[in-house]
Amino acid sequence: MPVAPKPPQEIESNPLIEAQRIREQLERLLVHPLFANSKRYPALLAYTVEQTLLGNAAALKERSIAVEVFGRAPTYDANADPVVRITAGEVRKRLTQYYYDSSHRGELVIELPTGSYVPAFRGPERAPEPEIASSPPEETLDSPLQLPPPELTGTWKPLRWVVASLFLVTLAAAAGWVAGLRYRPEPPPPSNIDRFWEPVTASVNPTTFCLGEPAKNLDVGSINAFDTPVNNSKPEPLYFRLHYSGNLALADVITLTRTVAALASRHKAFRVVPASDATFAQLREGPFVLIGAFDNIWTLRVTQKLRFGFESKDGVALLVDRNSKKQTTWATAWDLPYQKLSRDYAIVARIHDGTTGQPVIIAAGISEEGTEAAGEILYNPIYLDSLLAKAPKNWEQMNMEAVIETQVIEGHPGPPNILAVETW
Repeated sequence: MPVAPKPPQEIESNPLIEAQRIREQLERLLVHPLFANSKRYPALLAYTVEQTLLGNAAALKERSIAVEVFGRAPTYDANADPVVRITAGEVRKRLTQYYYDSSHRGELVIELPTGSYVPAFRGPERAPEPEIASSPPEETLDSPLQLPPPELTGTWKPLRWVVASLFLVTLAAAAGWVAGLRYRPEPPPPSNIDRFWEPVTASVNPTTFCLGEPAKNLDVGSINAFDTPVNNSKPEPLYFRLHYSGNLALADVITLTRTVAALASRHKAFRVVPASDATFAQLREGPFVLIGAFDNIWTLRVTQKLRFGFESKDGVALLVDRNSKKQTTWATAWDLPYQKLSRDYAIVARIHDGTTGQPVIIAAGISEEGTEAAGEILYNPIYLDSLLAKAPKNWEQMNMEAVIETQVIEGHPGPPNILAVETW
């Protein structure tokens, strides 16, 4: 007696065949433009799928993925560098877009559930079974091509009903096909990072990144004048000058490389100039980004009329609140040994400068560590969201200035903490 074939469900339950099917589907995903045009998204997806198939799903944690996939150190701080969470969120979105396309309906489904880094697998979605039209009653005509004689008019009525139904079904299908041609999935809404940078990225003119110079003296008397700063050769003996590289502060360069991505990813033109070389005419040509405080005379000039600004009195570097009756200040002594610096303060601002007529973004700390922490808000969505949570809902149409605080540990800034926010 011949052996009956196995039911389909038994074949699908074979773990070897199932793993092979999953890997085949993974290859389809990785070569699709949604993933092939990136490095991070396919790397995370491929790693999590393969580890799950190898039985290592329990080890798929944020830290292990950061180390194995993105080359982070074992001391990886997820709060300071949320690369895994951001990448996983983008992978989930792209998987949804892939399977939304009806041409992939018959494929095995790979998902990355929200709140987990362990992928899930399920069978393909089945297309709805087509309806089979019932046969016409026996009393209808043998051939639908023949016209009924007058004496069979009563028998012709059921056939007319079938023809009319088929016509309506065909019409509805055509209407659905036309609607499908017109439908285009809406692009994802802009992120808060995109919205924050929009006044700068929307400009057709190049953006100027203006960096401080810790090895240069500042002519404090020229702060009120918007002429080109004058270079002096004698350096100021300030503790935060210890970390400069050449004529630029290392933290300023780090902040530059992180924040310039907002323009580079959109192929927007920009230029980088030291504060001593930046002219008023250049800053009037388009948006500009000011990095650094006491080593950047343009930051001191732009912030001098804002609520929060920088001052230096009696050997102390101050970040002041000019609207506070209590004269709120956040201070650091200039002669404080660098190794003892444990806390720093900075300003993050996004304003329309009335003097130049241009949008301005500022990341400026009393010392380098404050500047670097301020810069994190400008590119890290987690820290920017914490700032915007203290701002009005219509913050996009407003000027914004905030004071942040950061702990300094062994010369490195911790996460920024929002102390005060002003909008107008």
